Amino acid sequence: MESTRKNKIDRLVQKELSDIFQKFTKSQGGILISVTSVTVSPDLSIARVHLSIFPDEKQAEMMEMIQKSAKAIRYDLSQRTRHQLRQTPELTFFIDDSLNYLENIDRLLGINQRPEGK
Repeated sequence: MESTRKNKIDRLVQKELSDIFQKFTKSQGGILISVTSVTVSPDLSIARVHLSIFPDEKQAEMMEMIQKSAKAIRYDLSQRTRHQLRQTPELTFFIDDSLNYLENIDRLLGINQRPEGK
């Protein structure tokens, strides 16, 4: 498959999943789920979805809830993309901890720390 088409499908799935998670988190209160990246396999059968969940304390709880409702999320995605995609890929969810990793590096290097007393 040409990469331009695959990139369009990646972006389409990311946009639609972002909308789904935005509606999902409205009822949760105080939780923010961002879809940081989506990579669909070349045969469109599997989509790797990387999520950033805020606050960090709720990551495990929210990932468990997302894993349990993966079929419902996939169904919602299929309803939204039924005119663009012939088949909806299986969704596999992963935590995107790159921001935590960057914060840890900044903390270790002493970057962006406020001076004491200010």
